[in-house]
Amino acid sequence: MKKLKLSITLILGIGVMILAQSCEKEGSSKGCGESNISRAGSDESHNNNQNCMSCHASGGSGEGCFFVAGTAYKSDKTTAANAGSIKLYTEANGGGTLKHTVAIDVLGNFHTTENIDMTGLFPAITLGGKEHYMSTAPSNGSCNTCHGVSTDKLWGE
Repeated sequence: MKKLKLSITLILGIGVMILAQSCEKEGSSKGCGESNISRAGSDESHNNNQNCMSCHASGGSGEGCFFVAGTAYKSDKTTAANAGSIKLYTEANGGGTLKHTVAIDVLGNFHTTENIDMTGLFPAITLGGKEHYMSTAPSNGSCNTCHGVSTDKLWGE
């Protein structure tokens, strides 16, 4: 009888430890497997002009891991864009093939957890029916690490 109680206690203890460990992981990091893609008209984003990928990365506290993310502004470079998109082309100045489009939400932010390899892709911003092009292909999709820091904010219209 004593052995049975000890076995049950041991099994329950192990089960509690496994459950506690899985809850701890979920609470400390939202995980890269979650989908989180900006949508036109949505107002659920936050932290304009900050490096989105400092939280939305493996081990970060953000919901999902972003492959492309940033903030877009109107031509005054202070008012966040409230619509539009970021397009990724295979050649500069909108040439080649359009590979991906990421919507800009009403707060000016755009982001996607879609696995996008930025190698050889040239971004464009479309606001108010006008498209502005980035002349070089960036090495990654973390737009706010340069735009608004070492280069001009991302803007259009």
